[in-house]
Amino acid sequence: MGKTPEESFTIPDETIRRYKQDGATVLRGVLGSHWIDKMRDAVQEILDHPGGAAMEYTKEGNTGRYYGDFFIWRRNEAFRDFMANSCLPEVAAQFMGAREVAFFYDQLLVKEPNTKEETPWHQDLPYWPVRGEQVISIWAPFDAATVESGVVQYIKGSHKWGKMFAPKAFGDTSFADTYKKAGFEALPDIDANIEDYEVLHWEMEPGDVLVHHPLTLHYARGNASKTGRRRGLALRYVGEEAQYDTRPGTFMENPRLKKLLPEITLKDGDRLLSELFPKVWPST
Repeated sequence: MGKTPEESFTIPDETIRRYKQDGATVLRGVLGSHWIDKMRDAVQEILDHPGGAAMEYTKEGNTGRYYGDFFIWRRNEAFRDFMANSCLPEVAAQFMGAREVAFFYDQLLVKEPNTKEETPWHQDLPYWPVRGEQVISIWAPFDAATVESGVVQYIKGSHKWGKMFAPKAFGDTSFADTYKKAGFEALPDIDANIEDYEVLHWEMEPGDVLVHHPLTLHYARGNASKTGRRRGLALRYVGEEAQYDTRPGTFMENPRLKKLLPEITLKDGDRLLSELFPKVWPST
């Protein structure tokens, strides 16, 4: 499926400037209702039929459901279509100043009503085998997202601190063992000193998206809503200057993922472009 003309999206210069300054921003009304409807159906299909990388983060005995999954585009055509043929690759290109864009990976995070489990404060980049400035995260909710239901929150300007903090496992102990190899310093206790930071968040409707730098610290509460779901998909894109990074402790070393993905033949410093990281913009 190719793009339709209305799916081209030009980002104002001021929005890009604010993203570079703050490390995160919101875009309103980017995605049409046809994408929202399609992806809601696709998300339900994944929830009903979890894959080998799926994780249930809700503790036994707790209410709700906190579900996570990775690289879904590899097995689901709707996710593949969305990551490649929505306007989001072009949005990523504009924010990164990239001539070409490759897709890194997708991550589905669903918090059903009455879910207590939080997404801890973290940066994205320490988890990933990539380096360079042309790396970006786009978070698309398929439900209205509020602080109560777990919209993503950011520490303004934290991408400029010049540090990478030790990644945290959201629940799976095998990932925790992998991340210990990273060797980064522990993240300071953000919550205990929250008054020292400026926290950014935006109330969102389906069709809006969040865009953030991979070093921006971010967090999300559980879903305290009694009825509202929080279905959100994070998509990660890279430009032509991003490089594969073979440093230890990234999620690509995890045995669960290795079983599901093709062998990676990229060497340290190679451009992030391969069967697993396909070019998605400009479309051919």
